[in-house]
Amino acid sequence: MTGPAFAGRCYCGDCQITARSEPEAVSWCHCADCRRLTGAPAAAFAAFPEEAVTLTPTPTPLEATPGVTRWACPRCGSALAARFSYLPGQLYLPLGVLDAADSLAPALHSHHASRLSWLHIADDAPRHAGTARDALSDEALSGSEE
Repeated sequence: MTGPAFAGRCYCGDCQITARSEPEAVSWCHCADCRRLTGAPAAAFAAFPEEAVTLTPTPTPLEATPGVTRWACPRCGSALAARFSYLPGQLYLPLGVLDAADSLAPALHSHHASRLSWLHIADDAPRHAGTARDALSDEALSGSEE
């Protein structure tokens, strides 16, 4: 593929994102950490091969949770990317910062047991009670529930 397949930016525009591949997975996450990070009742992310993603300029990583590294814009605080030690080789980009977010429908829900009780997302995507790490590390997204 020539040029970036996906582009995005933070709220203030100081940080740019390019992903030079198709995503390997697209997922909702209902865990408390992702809700706090995004300020939303649920977060949605696209997983890209780590080597295909560039953040410009490269922000300082934050490791507030063991095994999880996150990057945010130092000026406006927009969440830009996350790496999870249990999902090696992938960077997760929040859909809200990607220009083509409308074309990236999540294919599964992780940590569904932690969702806010009033939140009901009407889709047919598989719901994993806890982590969906097995499905997220499988490019085919098998669709089996935990």
